[in-house]
Amino acid sequence: MSNGSVFVRGASYVLGEEEADYTSIPDLSELVSRFRLTQNAELWGWGSIRTTRSDLEDLAARTGLVTLRTAGIDASSVDALVLCSNRIPGPAEKHGGFVSRVLTGIGLGDIPCYGQYLNRCANLLAGLDVSRALVTSGRYRQVLLITTDKVAAGAERMSQFALSSDGAASCVVTSEAGEVSPAGLSTGGTERYELLGCATAQQTADLDWDSEISSDLARQVNDRLLTPWGLKLDDIRLLAHANIFKPLIMMKERQAGFDTSQLYLDNIARIGHCFAADPLINLVDRTALGDIGAGSYCLLATSVPGSRAGALLRTVG
Repeated sequence: MSNGSVFVRGASYVLGEEEADYTSIPDLSELVSRFRLTQNAELWGWGSIRTTRSDLEDLAARTGLVTLRTAGIDASSVDALVLCSNRIPGPAEKHGGFVSRVLTGIGLGDIPCYGQYLNRCANLLAGLDVSRALVTSGRYRQVLLITTDKVAAGAERMSQFALSSDGAASCVVTSEAGEVSPAGLSTGGTERYELLGCATAQQTADLDWDSEISSDLARQVNDRLLTPWGLKLDDIRLLAHANIFKPLIMMKERQAGFDTSQLYLDNIARIGHCFAADPLINLVDRTALGDIGAGSYCLLATSVPGSRAGALLRTVG
């Protein structure tokens, strides 16, 4: 057992199965003009997008299965599901079937499901906060957290801040660190993280989508996460952020106090913006490079107009 600690295990993701260049986006020139952007792919980080013909619940089940397999956790030991999405299929009469298909697709039992969908692209981190609280309180021992999203039919894949891709991401939030072999490796074959804390900051007057992302809110979240541990921003090895346009993410996160070396920008051009899944995707991919050692601090964060959510992790050897 963890003696009160909470861990993140089996962080995984799946992307839409079809890859396309940004130039395939319908009405690209009109969108560029509408958002007053320049036709400069390198500047903005325009590259590939991923699309799917699968339903949201199929994406959710696929990533959930990967998470359980890589973490070495049996579906029967999962106590609850926290399910996040920007667009749960409606009307409400269809929500039960949606949840049922996710649960059965992963092989989960008759466990409770908590929906998280009002925090926009911060849904995953809001769900992580809820999952941590459920485990810390002793209500549940292992919570499967999933976020799943795709561009709605008829919606535009380019917005004023990002190119959007379809995908899902997941992890288990648990009181159990997992068994460690004599060589110091997790028997689940995946990176493990101690979840040290979650924090949010909000400016209610700026929650409307026309407002700008706030660096002030990001600094508030930084302080709430780092101060209890006596840490400074320089102690953060990685900021796993949203995959929005490069100039925007660099400007806002630099204003929040981060250095460029702490960012991970590769996925902006590689896969685009996968809604709330971005921080977990970037954590997985950046950690896979092999130079984030045991004891390193990673900060997951997402900003939307009027709100910032973050989580502080420490890698476990």
